[in-house]
Amino acid sequence: MNAEIIAVGTELLLGQIVNTNAQFLSLQLSQLGIDVYFQTVVGDNHNRLKDTFQHALNRSDIVIFTGGLGPTKDDLTKETIAEILALPLELHEESLQRIKGFFKSIHRQMSHNNEKQAYLPKGCTVLQNDYGTAPGCLIEKDGKIVVMLPGPPREMKPMFNNYVFPIIRSETSDIIYSKVLRIFGIGESSLEEELADIIETQSNPTIAPYAKEGEVTLRITAKCENEEEAQERIQQVEQKIRQRLGITVYGEGEESLEEVVSNLLIQKGVTIAAAESCTGGLLAEKLSRTPGISSCFNRGMITYSNESKVELLGVSQETLNQYGAVSEQTALEMAKGVRERSKVDVGISITGIAGPGGGSTEKPVGLVYVAMATEHKCWCQTLRLAGNRERIRNMTSMRALDMIRRYLIS
Repeated sequence: MNAEIIAVGTELLLGQIVNTNAQFLSLQLSQLGIDVYFQTVVGDNHNRLKDTFQHALNRSDIVIFTGGLGPTKDDLTKETIAEILALPLELHEESLQRIKGFFKSIHRQMSHNNEKQAYLPKGCTVLQNDYGTAPGCLIEKDGKIVVMLPGPPREMKPMFNNYVFPIIRSETSDIIYSKVLRIFGIGESSLEEELADIIETQSNPTIAPYAKEGEVTLRITAKCENEEEAQERIQQVEQKIRQRLGITVYGEGEESLEEVVSNLLIQKGVTIAAAESCTGGLLAEKLSRTPGISSCFNRGMITYSNESKVELLGVSQETLNQYGAVSEQTALEMAKGVRERSKVDVGISITGIAGPGGGSTEKPVGLVYVAMATEHKCWCQTLRLAGNRERIRNMTSMRALDMIRRYLIS
């Protein structure tokens, strides 16, 4: 079965409200094994709404509407659908009493136009609204399922979960189950080349890469009769992917890079301190997001000026004079200095040019050095990053986190 989601409301088209309903419904439908091929937003206009619905009926088994069930004249969803399906609207007395009871509970006089919400297509399954006035409804006709839900998410979500989900679940035998792998250190195009044969021969499960800033997520999706079978299919593909990509796979699901790194530090009991210049404390901020990190993260220093690098970290003035603040030599001394002065296992440092100004031919904007120091060795990565100031700062902090991660698991 396939479904289509139609969100009704001119305010959505104007960008005054974000359409979070479609995202929620797509996720829920995937759990039912139902593919969503189309999502549409249409304004409060009878003709355009009518045209949109007719297209949806021709190509989808299930059509779900959100919005347009209110009491005003521009709330047209129910009336338009009833017209196309040739179903008269009839007063549903139980819904009317619930609406009256709602207004009584909040000590407000019910307007006459609220009665409009209690008129529903003949023969429909009425969906009770536990958090508002507008009831929803579900219609099964000519092999199609049409669902009408209120627009406000706080009303729509429980109505779908409590009343629509069980009905649709009884009519489908499959589920769609997904697992997300999170990858850092390889671009989307390179990843596709690395996995080309696996992607080209995919059927069930399917594999889809998605690029985000600084990382790639890989979604593996299986459509099966039950979750156990889906997990087994996904595991087989996942093993092949992990063998190919190795250490670049850093996490799963909603795990963030900073969360993975912080938890590794905690699990291994490795203490760390950071010295940052161009990132201005962003690395420290990312590390500190994880509860319990205080047992490992000793301190973060923002050492923008040369004076602070000398005074707080012990960087040699001679090094600064000869190589400059943005140099491998300075980064190495910063990492050693912050480690020794903090008395921790690992020191990490960042120095670079985030822009938009301050660059030169020799040292352009985006040139960054990230160094690490341990008891036995010290090493440095040279980064040449593109983008605006915020992107360079964010990418630098992520590369620093990945440097820590790779050290901890190596």
